[in-house]
Amino acid sequence: MFRRRQVLSNSSRWIQSAVPGPSRLPLLVTPPSCRHESTFRPLDWISRTFSPKPAEQSKDDKESPTPAQPDENPSIFAQVDPSPAPASEVPSSRPPPQSTRSPPAVPRVSKGAPFHKESTIPFNISHRKLNMLGRQIAGKPIDYAILQMQFSNKRAGSKVKDLLTSAKQGAVQRRQMDSPTLVVAEAWVNKRAKASKKMVAQGRGHRGTRIKPRSSLTVVLREGKTVEQQKAEERKRKLSRIVSAAVTREDKPLRNPGPMWAW
Repeated sequence: MFRRRQVLSNSSRWIQSAVPGPSRLPLLVTPPSCRHESTFRPLDWISRTFSPKPAEQSKDDKESPTPAQPDENPSIFAQVDPSPAPASEVPSSRPPPQSTRSPPAVPRVSKGAPFHKESTIPFNISHRKLNMLGRQIAGKPIDYAILQMQFSNKRAGSKVKDLLTSAKQGAVQRRQMDSPTLVVAEAWVNKRAKASKKMVAQGRGHRGTRIKPRSSLTVVLREGKTVEQQKAEERKRKLSRIVSAAVTREDKPLRNPGPMWAW
């Protein structure tokens, strides 16, 4: 035993001298072990040899597994039949569930009266002169207003006519409004702040400033009544004012009679 320890100490010293570096470094190479422990146990061999084992499957069974015999795959999805029977073929004894909830109420959206608004670009004209044309076409049917501007002697009449024609076309195409019932519901004039100024030479070294105002006209078209409807209502109103002579009741008592004859 003492000789065996001496051999081990000599071999470790030889390994330390073979490793380069200072001698105080720890030993990096582990010396070989000379002790062998027996791992053979008779009882373990008997239990492994004579213990019952599960029967092995044949190759044909492994290649074609049946639905009744699931595979050894531990996944739960592999054990489910991929083609279940349709719901119509499965008999059901219970009646189909009936919903007791009432259908949701459709919210009512109040649709406002459609209108179409359009305006001219600012041009050189007094707002007072342009407002006269605006009052002339306000409240008139669109075709009648265009006819008025067509025969107007005013310089801005042609521009107002183009405005009404463009507004009528936009209301019919974009707003889907009825052309015969279009009425110029509103018409107003806007003054523009930027006005052109021009110097005017005067006598004796004087000068003045001439200001040209700029204004624009805006119209609003709405659906109203046609000319025929307006004429029929006017005739009905006039006929309702005509009162025929009725029979005078003579049995009506006199109240607050005068002190003398009235004739």
